[in-house]
This record gives sequence, C-alpha cells and structure tokens, in this order.
Amino acid sequence: MDIESAIFDLLAKAAPGKTVAPEDVARAVDPEGWRRQLSKVRGTAVGLARQGRVVITRHGKPADPDTFKGVWRMRLPQPDEAGGG
Repeated sequence: MDIESAIFDLLAKAAPGKTVAPEDVARAVDPEGWRRQLSKVRGTAVGLARQGRVVITRHGKPADPDTFKGVWRMRLPQPDEAGGG
C-alpha cells in the first residue's frame, strides 16, 4: 500500500472529525521499518494539505502545512473548510 492510500484508508475508518497519527500511516505502509517512512508520510501529508484534501493539525487546530513543527496529526477537511486554505 502506498502512503497516500494508507492515509485515506485510515481516515475513512476514523470517526468524522477524528485525526490519524503519522505513525499509524507509517505502520500501515511498513510495519517493520515504519520509522523510515515517517519523513515520506509527512511529505505526502503536506502535499495533500496544500491540495485541500487533508488538514494537518497541531493541538487539535489546523496548522499551516508549510510551517508546522513538532507533533502533528491529520484529518479530513470539515464541510466548513471546503475550498478554504
């Protein structure tokens, strides 16, 4: 499974508005070497966030995909966020 597919697979299984950790995506892609996948997960998530297909969050709030640092998660955009960005 590629990273983008793993992100959307896990988000589809999450409750609406709930977030997915990058570690969960990495483990879905490569259970043994998941740590090596984390930078790729971040890069993919940033690209998807720039397209408006996911929202990167920090402390439960949307974060700028170009400047966020530290612990982060991702979720699907909410209806009131559609087209924003």
